[in-house]
Amino acid sequence: MRIAAEWITADHTQAVCTMLTQAGYRALFVGGCVRNAIIGAPVTDIDIATDARPEVVMELAKDAGLRPVPTGIEHGTITVIAGGIPHEVTTFRRDVETDGRRAVVAYATRVEDDARRRDFTMNALYADPSGAVLDPLGGLPDLMARRVRFIEDAAARIAEDYLRILRFFRFHAWYGDDAQGPDQNALSAIAEATDGLAQLSRERVGSEMGKLLSAPDPAPSVAAMRACGVLTRILPGADDRSLAPLVHLEQQAQVGPDWLARLASMTGPEAAGRLRLSRAEEIRLCLLRDGLGSGRNAGELGFRHGIEDARAILLLRAAVMSQPLAPESLEAAAEGAAAVFPLRAADLMPEFEGPALGRELERLKQRWILSGFRLTREELLDRG
Repeated sequence: MRIAAEWITADHTQAVCTMLTQAGYRALFVGGCVRNAIIGAPVTDIDIATDARPEVVMELAKDAGLRPVPTGIEHGTITVIAGGIPHEVTTFRRDVETDGRRAVVAYATRVEDDARRRDFTMNALYADPSGAVLDPLGGLPDLMARRVRFIEDAAARIAEDYLRILRFFRFHAWYGDDAQGPDQNALSAIAEATDGLAQLSRERVGSEMGKLLSAPDPAPSVAAMRACGVLTRILPGADDRSLAPLVHLEQQAQVGPDWLARLASMTGPEAAGRLRLSRAEEIRLCLLRDGLGSGRNAGELGFRHGIEDARAILLLRAAVMSQPLAPESLEAAAEGAAAVFPLRAADLMPEFEGPALGRELERLKQRWILSGFRLTREELLDRG
């Protein structure tokens, strides 16, 4: 098989390959760029594996007029900037020691050794500068069958880094076949290894969950997480019963994936600490959960929170209550989001000041909302 993709033939990419091959070293595209190119998915990062040591890559890049950046030199990675595009160039490696969170690696000379330290067979695919695919561990049939499978012994791969448990479900959500379900050998190994999740930092767990919940339909993967005890380990008390209905409603409303809304369908603000969410993410999660239980109608949601959050809350309500989403509610939310309250605080002064001013302004605002945003400034100010 040969990959035909613009990013491979681009001058800047070939320049990085040529700087290695002309010096007698190998240059092999690896991982996500190869996997995604084969299945026609977008390629955002270009990773190149080589038998050249990082210090050699640094010198070769300088000699070629390219800009090397030692972004991960301690791990064997040099970022080579060519044509303004970053190319991650990493020396072949093999694991020497692992502790479930990170690995001590040694440089290798064989692509097979480099392949064996990776997580899934579909991520151990390589391609030479011409696009010819190399498959040292049989990952191509798995990729074409949409089968996420650990390399060789699943338990051993998991023990090297317990984050691979979450990566397995994330990759199944993005690349797996829900009809055939997750790999049973992997699920068995995961069920025996859930204690290892406690070793992971909350930032790493949160990052993986965000990526998983951003998949087109993460519900089957999350259900599998629940079935083998992973979900309750990372989000105690989480209930994913509303997730599949929410995804269905999103698709009906032609709304793109909203991973925070999906998280809000399963759990509340307590997830912010467990997943080490940013402050902005925590605020939005609380807003969505509060909106889920509030009595505000669609128009008021749109006015107070904007169309995006209003729509997310309406979808959440429908999913949790197992009801269809009324199209008119989205229209009302859009109308509310576009509405402009006709009064300012100055309109009520000096009759009202201080806290009384705020209370009166909010009272009139509520009247205006209940009128369907129809009351005019004069009508709101009329004391008759």
